[in-house]
Amino acid sequence: MIDGTTGARVRMSGWIGLTVAVSLMAGCAHKEKMAKASPTAPAVTEPANPEQANASSGASAARIPVTEVPEGGVSEEDKEFVLAHRPIFSEEGAATWYTAPYKGRKAANGQVFRDDALTAAHRTLPMGSLIVVTNLTTRQASAMRISDRGPFVPDKTIDLTIASAKAIGVYRVGTARVRIDVYETPKPMDVGGRWCVQIGAFKSEGKAERMKAALLRAYPDANVIEFPGENSFWVRIRPHGDNRAVAEKIMHRVRPSEGDAYLTRLD
Repeated sequence: MIDGTTGARVRMSGWIGLTVAVSLMAGCAHKEKMAKASPTAPAVTEPANPEQANASSGASAARIPVTEVPEGGVSEEDKEFVLAHRPIFSEEGAATWYTAPYKGRKAANGQVFRDDALTAAHRTLPMGSLIVVTNLTTRQASAMRISDRGPFVPDKTIDLTIASAKAIGVYRVGTARVRIDVYETPKPMDVGGRWCVQIGAFKSEGKAERMKAALLRAYPDANVIEFPGENSFWVRIRPHGDNRAVAEKIMHRVRPSEGDAYLTRLD
């Protein structure tokens, strides 16, 4: 990772290219106080509206308020904020891109998913976080907001919309190593939050239902649902109070017959 004076030049150079990209895409039709960050588990793309899937036994799931992002993903104020501040947290990982399986699909923040918005999906950054993603191969960079959850595949850190992927040179290659710089979070990263464990993907509904039944027996006070994804099925368990420590324990204990268990922030 580059830092110091060299890092500043790289960030500024990347941001200049970013600004041009944002301006071009804008013609295609396309803050509670900043919280102090601490490293969180790296956090994919969440199937549509699992909260509306089968109701389960156990504690009822509290509704998570919508965390809206500006039209197009980022605003002029967001770009000015990034230029005037330093990141509060950074991580590196693999980026890929995704699109909605059907028109009108809602992102995890409650807004309708848009291919042409500068947004992204991340498993654990607070919803609405303002970030800059830099392609470490091409040095292309773009500001964007977290509006969705994912990616739920191993070894991937962030899922980009088509607009975000094009802005940083990921769209054609499909995946790239990136740096994620967090500039602002509507909620703290290091305390609180509402957490769950998402498990899958399962190829058959029967396997998902068996996992759900096992979790209900093991955690009778939790809220457990199974819901369909795209050609697959998922199970989600929300511990009582959406407690992160309990969710982390469940994630480490669960041994799904297919897929993996992912720690995921809901808010």
